[in-house]
Amino acid sequence: MSTLTHFDAQGQAHMVDVASKAATHRVAVAAGRIEMRPDTLALITGGSAKKGDVLGIARVAGIMAAKKTSELIPLCHPLALTRVAIEFEVIQADSTRASAVFCAVTAETVGPTGVEMEALTALQVVLLTIYDMCKAVDRGMVITGCQLLEKHGGKSGHFVAGG
Repeated sequence: MSTLTHFDAQGQAHMVDVASKAATHRVAVAAGRIEMRPDTLALITGGSAKKGDVLGIARVAGIMAAKKTSELIPLCHPLALTRVAIEFEVIQADSTRASAVFCAVTAETVGPTGVEMEALTALQVVLLTIYDMCKAVDRGMVITGCQLLEKHGGKSGHFVAGG
């Protein structure tokens, strides 16, 4: 088992020194969903939500969050992101699943440290923005299934969830 990298030999929290690490192209993909009532999903897809274009605003919020990750997570390095892409899939309720909006975030950089935290932070803010914009009609929405799906670039190699 690996050791936790954000603690020194005395157990004190510190920012990991990445000065000697090679700058490589790094990519992380995170995904999750927000489940809701079918009528709430209809408001989103029909463009009739009171606060406006729910998915468009959530996309911008996620991009902004990715860029601010190091300000929110104390030991994250500030990164020069080269790309943040946010994709949505609308899921209609059926006998096996609830109505939901699935979101996948891809974050990329060229640098000495990965972009997992940026992808995960953007994902959470996207889903929270959807909640915020729709809470007036559906306070029972559930954010679920948020996880890192894949990352590559850097010394630790390629990671695929469940793989």
